[in-house]
Amino acid sequence: MQIRSPLTWWRFADADRTRAPGAAAGPALFVWGIALWLATVGNLPLWQHINGLGGTLAQRAALIVGLGLVVAGGSAALLWLLAWPRVFRVAASVLLLVAGANSYFMWQYGVVMDPTMLANALNTDAREVRDLLTWQLPAALLAVAGLPLWALWRRAPLWGRAWPRVRRNALGVLGGLALTVVVALLSYQGLASLMRNHKELRYMANPLNTVYSVTRVAANRLPRQVKPLLPVGEDAVLGASYTHQARPPLLVLVVGETARAQNFGLNGYARDTTPALARWQATGALVNFSQVRSCGTNTLVSVPCLFSPLTRAEGGDQPPEHQNLLDVLQRAGLAVLWLDNQAGCKGVCDRVPHAFAGDHPVPGLCEGSECLDAALLDGLDQRIAALDPQRSARGVVVVMHQMGSHGPAYSLRAPAERKPFMPECRSATLSDCPREQLLNAYDNSIAYTDHFLDLTLQWLKGQADRGSFDTGLIYVSDHGESLGENGLYLHGVPYAFAPDQQTHVPMVAWFSNGLRERAGLSLDCLRQRAAEPVSHDNYFHSVLGLMDVRTRARLPALDALSPCARSAG
Repeated sequence: MQIRSPLTWWRFADADRTRAPGAAAGPALFVWGIALWLATVGNLPLWQHINGLGGTLAQRAALIVGLGLVVAGGSAALLWLLAWPRVFRVAASVLLLVAGANSYFMWQYGVVMDPTMLANALNTDAREVRDLLTWQLPAALLAVAGLPLWALWRRAPLWGRAWPRVRRNALGVLGGLALTVVVALLSYQGLASLMRNHKELRYMANPLNTVYSVTRVAANRLPRQVKPLLPVGEDAVLGASYTHQARPPLLVLVVGETARAQNFGLNGYARDTTPALARWQATGALVNFSQVRSCGTNTLVSVPCLFSPLTRAEGGDQPPEHQNLLDVLQRAGLAVLWLDNQAGCKGVCDRVPHAFAGDHPVPGLCEGSECLDAALLDGLDQRIAALDPQRSARGVVVVMHQMGSHGPAYSLRAPAERKPFMPECRSATLSDCPREQLLNAYDNSIAYTDHFLDLTLQWLKGQADRGSFDTGLIYVSDHGESLGENGLYLHGVPYAFAPDQQTHVPMVAWFSNGLRERAGLSLDCLRQRAAEPVSHDNYFHSVLGLMDVRTRARLPALDALSPCARSAG
């Protein structure tokens, strides 16, 4: 047997890699062919969007051609970076499939793949993925990626020798970047005006938007994963109201999901989607806050930001670097419990007791891995009794994270007997549903949230009437939802240009007589101030004030309840 030296083996292997049988062309044809395909077919939603912006045909054509060449140059530069044996075809295939998937979600829901949307997608669970899968997704993948994938895998590129390949790839990258820069300069006036007036377009350039978002998410998150969270409220102690308390406080914080204020009956919506809450409001004990803004447009941003000590302007909407409200409550000596019926607490509950509704399915309320929100109340007394007794004797804070109105499967969010608005949309392809049926399905989910809050309030009132606790509830949604307005569906539009429907959220609060007295709250004052603007920024400080937790981390100026408390400030 002939024995080859290591150098001979390297040359032999290189020859195998560089002389693919039946190869028809060098990589330049593949790179530029795929780049041009991505810039045209792969960006049809972008070109359709620009074509609908108005202006003359010549103006629209100039913008599409100019931006198309920029996308082609950028895509070519990226593909040249990946143009290596055993890498190129796999990487190019991934980019084509990503372009197809992005096109589908832009066509169907109007969402764009910015960094927050990508991070949200990476934290999506199997239930949410299932709701989004329709036959249109493989059809979009086939339409956008099918032909170039067939061409790419039918014949391999002829790579050539190693050092010439390095030179060729470097020149290819420079050529792609040069095309991008030259066209951008020649079209600067039109493109600059377009991007200034329509910022969402920068996240529609496919698949460069995903490459950019992946880079941003990795750069933001990887360093934080190796650093411990900064402590918050290390000086936290319970205030004077705990010294000789007759009963401990019990506060339930309901974190709503995808509820928009526009469809909340208490906010003047034409439909009575909140009849139970209206009855509680009529008693005088429930206050509706009508002008509340969310911190983000998706759960991954809004839930951590809601519990963050930082305001949105201070970076509360960024991946957390600090501990949160639950850490401070627990540090002060209170018992804290998180109950989840969603895709997790996004790290907020990692250091406190927590459980999922689906862990012990409730007959009639749970089907498979999905539960109606009322399952959060099942066995709640026993869950509280199982908490640290010394902490529970001081006070308890329970957080319930709803499934709420999570889409697109709105029809699954309420049982058949609690659907006052019919017929309803039952398709995940929301654009296929008549407008009225889509609103029916969404409004039924809001009506079920009203029912769930009613059940929770009845339970809390029972606890107060028995003298077990001084009870209260604060409900606020994490973000809103688009239901076809301006061609948008679902949520997750970058906050800078998110529509009102995705950031204006409902919020209500109810306090028993005992909790109002110990906190010194005036209901008349709260009702008078209920129409003033508040936001998720106020949540951390308001809860600490209500629970009489003394710490320098609480800023009285951000406590929305403080002006109506006996010890204001």
